[in-house]
Amino acid sequence: MCRASEAPFERIESALRDLPGWLAGERGSRLGAAIIRGRQIIDRMEAANAEATRRFEKAGSYRADGSLGMVPWLRTHGKLSAGAAAEHVATARQLEKLPRTEEALARGEIGYQHAVAMARTAEHVGAAEVRKAENRLLEAAEKMDPGQFAGVAKSFEHQVDAQSALIEANRAHQRRYLQIGEAINGLVRIEGQVTPDAGAIIRTAIEPYASPSKSDDRSAGQRLADALVEVCRRGRSGQGSGAGQANGAGPRPQLIITTAADTLAGIEGAPAGQLEWGGTVPAETVRRLACDSAITRITGLGELDREITHASRTIPPATRRALVARDHHCVFPGCDRPAPWCDGHHLVFWADGGPTKLDNLGLVCEPHHRKVHEDGWRLKRKDDRWIATPPPLKIAARARSA
Repeated sequence: MCRASEAPFERIESALRDLPGWLAGERGSRLGAAIIRGRQIIDRMEAANAEATRRFEKAGSYRADGSLGMVPWLRTHGKLSAGAAAEHVATARQLEKLPRTEEALARGEIGYQHAVAMARTAEHVGAAEVRKAENRLLEAAEKMDPGQFAGVAKSFEHQVDAQSALIEANRAHQRRYLQIGEAINGLVRIEGQVTPDAGAIIRTAIEPYASPSKSDDRSAGQRLADALVEVCRRGRSGQGSGAGQANGAGPRPQLIITTAADTLAGIEGAPAGQLEWGGTVPAETVRRLACDSAITRITGLGELDREITHASRTIPPATRRALVARDHHCVFPGCDRPAPWCDGHHLVFWADGGPTKLDNLGLVCEPHHRKVHEDGWRLKRKDDRWIATPPPLKIAARARSA
């Protein structure tokens, strides 16, 4: 017979024992909902664990096991890596100062990684500053995956304290490195890390050579590896022929940053620059890059929302820029393929009289664009959210009638 304090865990463990058998009996089409429900339960458990972690740490109960702190205790007894244990403890501490965030996590409205991003922001700029904008940040978190929300959180940090954001970026810059190993088993290992703007430059340079071709059986990683070699090969051959890019005479990779005029002006409270491939850069980095770049001024998305004749399907460059500034990536729910991989899709098809204007457009990657046109999916925008609806199950119906 279990103690009363352990009864909830007995019920949870009993349910977990039953879960595999229940899942085995579910149709494949229903497993998606089960996976999402499972993730929500795990996230809600993290909220309960955060409170328990705080109380356990404040009581110093970890000392009873000979541990010197909460992090080493979690490493040993919670079976976590040092980094994961430190993250859990730091998040638990900050969530005590962000009750609305902890409540949203407990209700399953946000995921644990959203809460981690909020906690890190509170650690960087102070919980008091985060609480002032907590509702707004939580609204963004509910609409975004954690990776996208991390960019929002970093931009908020920049608005609150641009100098600290710049210091953090400079520290990150010092941690950049690249290592090229020796050939082992026929392969050379390359690893490293660079700043977000450098990463965007590299990705932009290799992307033209990384797109899959018809009947291409290479993985995404293999395509990127081949593309990197191709860029290096072309640069080397160009240098030898006298027409090379190594001396700076040739075209450079295009780096696109979306930024506010206030950011360029260095005004306090301005947001960080947003890289097209994802990630943020502080105002000073934007200003440095702007010293030698082309600047396109967008004073408002509305000014670019203009009608064109139906004689052309091509989205004008100005409208395309407005579309990228609004959507950033493929708008199909769950997809984050970047703007360079996307087409401008007409919500009301062009052939059906749909106008080429911003309200009737959305960025959609090629596979999802095909889903909408050839496979019959419907894509619409409602309250700043994108909704994709699958087609009627006509094939399944025919199969049953056969």
